[in-house]
Amino acid sequence: MPSHSGLMTVIDRAARKAAPRLRRDFNEVQQLQVSRKGPADFVSVADKRAEQTIYEELSRARPDWGFLMEERGEIAGDPSKPRFIVDPLDGTTNFLHGIPHFAISIAVEEPMPNGKREITTGMVYQPLTDESFWAEKGRGAWVQSERLRVSSRRDLADALIATGIPFLGHGNFAEWSRIFGAVAPEVAGIRRIGAASLDLAWVAAGRYDGFWESSLQPWDVAAGVLLIKEAGGFVTDFRGGDRSMERGEFLAANDALHSKLHKLLANALR
Repeated sequence: MPSHSGLMTVIDRAARKAAPRLRRDFNEVQQLQVSRKGPADFVSVADKRAEQTIYEELSRARPDWGFLMEERGEIAGDPSKPRFIVDPLDGTTNFLHGIPHFAISIAVEEPMPNGKREITTGMVYQPLTDESFWAEKGRGAWVQSERLRVSSRRDLADALIATGIPFLGHGNFAEWSRIFGAVAPEVAGIRRIGAASLDLAWVAAGRYDGFWESSLQPWDVAAGVLLIKEAGGFVTDFRGGDRSMERGEFLAANDALHSKLHKLLANALR
């Protein structure tokens, strides 16, 4: 196992500092003050507190870096430096319903010499299970000290696929229904558990064999996408291209299953 870099140590410390309060708030979920941020899109006091803790920790360690955060939006930093992409509580609806499936997601996006920006560091941390999924570009993907590899299954009939389902105010119901209708008859099962960051981490860990979802934001997926790539998997948009972040579309799997799933999606979306 490679040791954490200095940057990963900073990220790990920030996530673990926010986690105890999230655990306490989760245990008192009925007493949380909840406000509405949009249709069926809840934000809790817990969410905001976790983001504040993470922001303070990260900005103390890297004061000239920018941020892209779910609640606060974009906070400008030195444009020549990396920026943090943070979701302090992915799976808020699960959290507020007492469902123990949510995570903290923190990624680093660096400017490249070609003018583009690239995710180079990421962590998805599950506070209730104390599972830390982390990756750094070129150094592999890990859960704690165990190396992650995407599933080696080659046949759709053996594959367990994760997805997100459109809901009030979010997503394209017609598109999702067409894809579901194409994929479901071909696979061993489809799961929707409600936290995209963990879905992607679980693909990297080989627990899921594949994943598709659209209408996702960078903070939902930045760390998870790097995990899958560093675990030997592939992530594309629904057309098989490299514009996932731009389109908000994500199709992830190992090489064999990705090509088969892509074919099903392409047929469904014609």
